[in-house]
Amino acid sequence: MLITVLRHLRAGYDQRPARFPRSVLLCGVRDVRDYRLRINAGKEVITGGSAFNIKAESLRLGDFTREDLEALYRQHTEETAQRFEPEAIELAWDLTRGQPWLTNALAYEVCFRGTEGRNRTRVVTAAMVLAVKEALILRRVTHLHQLADKLQEERVRRVIEPMLRGEDLERQVCPDDVEYVLDLGLARREPEGLEVSNPIYREVIPRELTWLQEINLESRIRPAWYIAPDDRLDLGKLLAAFQDFFREHSEHWVERFEYKEAGPQLLLQAFLHRVVNNGGRIEREYGLGRGRTDLLVVWPLKGSDEGREQRAVIELKVLRGDLEKAVQLGLEQTLEYQDRTAAAEAHLVIFDRRPERSWAEKIYRRVEERGGREVVVWGM
Repeated sequence: MLITVLRHLRAGYDQRPARFPRSVLLCGVRDVRDYRLRINAGKEVITGGSAFNIKAESLRLGDFTREDLEALYRQHTEETAQRFEPEAIELAWDLTRGQPWLTNALAYEVCFRGTEGRNRTRVVTAAMVLAVKEALILRRVTHLHQLADKLQEERVRRVIEPMLRGEDLERQVCPDDVEYVLDLGLARREPEGLEVSNPIYREVIPRELTWLQEINLESRIRPAWYIAPDDRLDLGKLLAAFQDFFREHSEHWVERFEYKEAGPQLLLQAFLHRVVNNGGRIEREYGLGRGRTDLLVVWPLKGSDEGREQRAVIELKVLRGDLEKAVQLGLEQTLEYQDRTAAAEAHLVIFDRRPERSWAEKIYRRVEERGGREVVVWGM
């Protein structure tokens, strides 16, 4: 179809302006010069720009800067007198990193859809921004839902899947794959390396990859089973249940994922979503070369602890090499993440995918103590 469009533009070019538009804007996620077009059965490749010398100029709309975001929100304040707390602006920037649709969507949800925000005398707080962020994700709004379609593309999978596993890009990844994912806005290059563009995408990607498994788990998991009488989340009981589930079902459940190499990590997250979605949230850190996936489970407390949060970290690692070395490194990484997130509880999950190992060897639970703090180590 793109070849046909380009041919029409080329054919009508010398008839401008009487019988053809003087100028035409092609708007998409990529510059036309970056497309690799297959023009015959032999799969001969031509490039969009060089094959049709019709392009006058190429412009790219990038993400907003921090100043752009503040200016946009300030326009709302000037028109309505409704202010944003500095902490709300800071959180909006941290969550979106200037992605234009997300920047607008957060503010729109707060100021026009939320009951509190529609009252222009109410100052927009960080708590209000955080609440609508969760609502956007759970509703799978159009923009976020469309990410699922892109995640199914093979060239996207080749870049995103190693991020989910915390490993390096594999040999079959070509520069065009990386450029495509960057153009889509799914990832960005930072001094520390390639990473998912923003925290919202970091949460949406695993959710979109696991939503079908979450539905399948609905008949097997009741959130109430893992909520203690004091309304705290019993993560020890939850992880023990997942351990039993993983032992019994992992072989055919992991095969259901498009991203099979990241299947164990995704399956555990689907298991957690089924419970935590009923009031809490999960924050994630993962990326190329990290060697792990870090999860922060945040559960709001009730009763006498109303207004406080239960915070627990879960670090996921796939065993590579010696088990004891992996445990020691994992403990250091888990405790560092626990310090950074001010979590009171810490768990380390190690997936052993070696086929020659029996389940009796893979499945274990032990408690390690470091500096007066405990980390529960779970073998899977």
